[in-house]
Amino acid sequence: MSTKLFSLAGRTALVTGSSRGLGRAMAEGLAAAGATVVLNGSDQGRLSAAAEAMRAAGHTVHEARFDVTDEAAVVAAFERFDAEGVEIDILVNNAGIQLRKPMVELATAEWRTVIEANLTSAFVIGREAAKRMIPRRRGKVINIGSLTSELARATVAPYTVAKGGIKMLTRAMTAEWAEKGIQANAIGPGYMLTDMNQALVDNPTFDAWVKGRTPSRRWGKPEELIGTVVFLASPASDYVNGQIIYVDGGMLAVL
Repeated sequence: MSTKLFSLAGRTALVTGSSRGLGRAMAEGLAAAGATVVLNGSDQGRLSAAAEAMRAAGHTVHEARFDVTDEAAVVAAFERFDAEGVEIDILVNNAGIQLRKPMVELATAEWRTVIEANLTSAFVIGREAAKRMIPRRRGKVINIGSLTSELARATVAPYTVAKGGIKMLTRAMTAEWAEKGIQANAIGPGYMLTDMNQALVDNPTFDAWVKGRTPSRRWGKPEELIGTVVFLASPASDYVNGQIIYVDGGMLAVL
């Protein structure tokens, strides 16, 4: 089998929330597979540093600074892409936030903040990308879910609801866009060694729980998402649609 099936040469990928963490690892993986990458973030310094590091590694990188929860900024970013001749072939909806608090203490504004960042942003950015993909009759949308796309955990209610929504948003995208030549799928990472999880990694009780609950007996590494995101972004997945692939060390497979 030719490795061309997994080549992203000639394709451009927008990865939201890609100045660090899982987003940056996936962006680097897509670039290594041949894609031009559009990095996104709201912190210009961190975004530029990530872009420069990738350029130094020989990759073609653009920067798109915008807040994924600002609809006007998202629309303006895609209008800039149009004006500059940048066609987004691959969209990875990765940006998100976490908030840990019991539901009875959760303010409605906090709930909305998490839902907007993790779910509504994926809809808005996905919609803008699809408007451009549909006339070309090709495109890949990859939404980033979570273990909480399937299972709930105490103190992260809005995140759980948002990530459950990501699974169904992916299916809704499939229902409307598959016949237009677009594949919409999702990835559900397990517990990963990221900045967002650092407090959990440093908590001996939680660290022991993750390692005991996961058949692989360890936390995942951000780079372990690369194979899955490249597969879903490549021609190898042209008949895969509406699926969520869990990269979780086996956690969801066992009791």
